[in-house]
Amino acid sequence: MFPEKFLFGASMAGFQVEMGCEKEDVDLNTDWFVWVREPENIITGAVSGHLPEYGVGYWRNYANLHQLAVDFGMNALRINIEWSRIFPKETFSISVQVKGDEQITEIGVTHEALKELDELADKNAVDHYRSILKDMKDRGLKVILNLSHFTLPLWIHDPVAVHRGKSTERTGWVNKKTVIEFAKFAAYIAWKFDDLVDMYSTMNEPNVVSQMGYIMSRFGFPPSYFDPQMYMNSLLNQAEAHARAYDAIKAISKKPVGIIYSASVYESIDNDREIEENATQLMNYSFLDMIHSGKIFFQQREDMKNKLDFLGVNYYTRTVIKRTESINFGPVSLDWTIVEGFGYNCQAGGYSRDMKPVSDFGWEIYPEGLLKVLKQMYEHYKLPIIVSENGIADFRDCLRPYYLVGHLYATEKAIEEGVDVAGYLHWSIVDNYEWARGYHMRFGLAETDYNTKKFIPRPSMYIFREIAKSHTSKIFLHYLNSPYDIWRLG
Repeated sequence: MFPEKFLFGASMAGFQVEMGCEKEDVDLNTDWFVWVREPENIITGAVSGHLPEYGVGYWRNYANLHQLAVDFGMNALRINIEWSRIFPKETFSISVQVKGDEQITEIGVTHEALKELDELADKNAVDHYRSILKDMKDRGLKVILNLSHFTLPLWIHDPVAVHRGKSTERTGWVNKKTVIEFAKFAAYIAWKFDDLVDMYSTMNEPNVVSQMGYIMSRFGFPPSYFDPQMYMNSLLNQAEAHARAYDAIKAISKKPVGIIYSASVYESIDNDREIEENATQLMNYSFLDMIHSGKIFFQQREDMKNKLDFLGVNYYTRTVIKRTESINFGPVSLDWTIVEGFGYNCQAGGYSRDMKPVSDFGWEIYPEGLLKVLKQMYEHYKLPIIVSENGIADFRDCLRPYYLVGHLYATEKAIEEGVDVAGYLHWSIVDNYEWARGYHMRFGLAETDYNTKKFIPRPSMYIFREIAKSHTSKIFLHYLNSPYDIWRLG
């Protein structure tokens, strides 16, 4: 059984859902808004060519979406406030107290600085976000507020200039100044919204931001510029930004502050335990170790320790690997490579090499991996965990019922085995704008009619409601092996 106060909900991101109803809900001021309409990206197929301003329209029809959540058994939603909406223009001019240069160990945002930030903030955006959060609270939903979900204001990041190798100061997370500006933003948000927030997360999937931006540069994420040093700088700066944002929020709020991290389970094709442990350490633990124990590769930073109250784990599928010759990336080295035909690397709509069904995105269904990841993360960090994203691109909703039951069962089983899991947030409640893939991928428990902005619950949404109502997934255990063998119970 799930605990009495377990959080059943869904996650969303501002850029992916907010725009779509009218011109005044369009946010022109993010790197992603520019990136997805850049002609080179569209012509080369790096992005879909779809535009976010024709999307869900949450900025105006948030009440309908919140009621949908309540009607289908949810008691929590995770959303984010778009930095670029609150501060469409730069905040560099606001002075704060900064200790350190190469390593920023402390940022003090005074009350005077907050008032100065308030003068720069878009008051209409502040008031509108307050209306959104208040509506959630009025309907009995817990508010998990995330501060950064992939997007950055254009005054911080010019992705096209970076992509083309042009000289620019606007290099996003590669620039140490972004650490300072993010701490200001975090302090301001806590100052303005804390009465409506139950939990904070500072950022979503910092590892993905760095990997997709500077290493896996052919997948359409800005700035798609292969540079291992920029990758490393962006990763370290995000860790530091989290720590300084944690401090800034805690100076104002007593609410829990965590981070949302993309995790996978690493399994070798030939049971090579050494490379499994190496991959798990690098991909699942190394970033989080920086903000949990202060361990940053070969150095120790006391100012980075104990900056997590909970851990959000995003899990979609596993990663199957095999040993290879070592490749060095500064302090990081890889002695493994990913095997095609498993995990994220399958033929869309078919079956993996292990004969497990595969989503419209080409991702293998592997719920056992969530159980393994939850146990690994809890053993390593001993922190409360929220499954902060889990879902499947499945336009026809033929696999989602099985995916949903399998992963909720994995979550329930982890709790029964002693893991402190406080909630499960599905990705997502409705279809939305899937970054470089646009509207091609449908992750919603409810279908979004992009013309009418109405939400039509899919059959899997009714299953979600029954599980939330009964507080157990075991009423649907027969889904795990019929008609798809998605969990090998033996």
